[in-house]
Amino acid sequence: MTTTSTNALNEINSGKRFAFGNNWERFLSCISEETINEAVNSLMTMLEVTGLKGKTFIDIGSGSGLFSLAARKLGAKVHSFDYDETSVACTDELKRRYFPDDPTWVVEQGSVLDAQYIKSLGKFDIVYSWGVLHHTGEMWNALYNLVEAVAPNGKLFIALYNDQGRLSKYWLIVKKAYNAVPKTFKALILLFCLIQLWGPASLRDLVFGRPFKTWINYTKNRGMSPWRDVIDWVGGYPFEVSKPEEIFSFYKKKGFTLQKLTTCGGGHGCNEFVFQA
Repeated sequence: MTTTSTNALNEINSGKRFAFGNNWERFLSCISEETINEAVNSLMTMLEVTGLKGKTFIDIGSGSGLFSLAARKLGAKVHSFDYDETSVACTDELKRRYFPDDPTWVVEQGSVLDAQYIKSLGKFDIVYSWGVLHHTGEMWNALYNLVEAVAPNGKLFIALYNDQGRLSKYWLIVKKAYNAVPKTFKALILLFCLIQLWGPASLRDLVFGRPFKTWINYTKNRGMSPWRDVIDWVGGYPFEVSKPEEIFSFYKKKGFTLQKLTTCGGGHGCNEFVFQA
């Protein structure tokens, strides 16, 4: 077992880190061609491309491996890594299913907080990290390390939790509690949060005669499972947040230009950024 694997496992067992890989492992059974196509469309929309042939793509915190797969289907040469050993296995499994023995898709374990490791990987045309860096425990260091990975004129596509002030502090308490309590209590916390997060939208859809429309559209927009994302949201710890203007200012000082921004409208989700070097 590598040092990275040992550290990750110790943090999970001590309640200091959510077992993201276990959640993604269950998500693999839900992946379909429609799910993959939605992920492909999501990348094309945000990156404003019709393909990635001839481009290099690094997926930092690959999770299930879905977006690494999407990038590979678009023609990119892909490098995937994750801190969580089970997440690495999930990405490896998707590679085995769709691109077995493909030398242009590398999957390995690593940490975005390891500056030397990031530097050793070289430069990439597309640096992608969706919903990951705010779970490292050192988000601003992670954001800084990404600069080293972006090739000249390359793109940086990241998504980070929105800062909601007091509400973000409330969720920090919930996440800490979820990771610290026994399994039985985890289920109760999840049920409470599911009602809190999805109750208003589900009730609104029902009143307007469109049951589960918001839930279904959520799946279509990113190809992700709403239920798995609820678990990821409630359990997702470490947990840090940021305001869009903070991220914009941070990368502007590093010489990046903001090309595209999609906010969550002040909600509890992620703000998406595409910068160009």
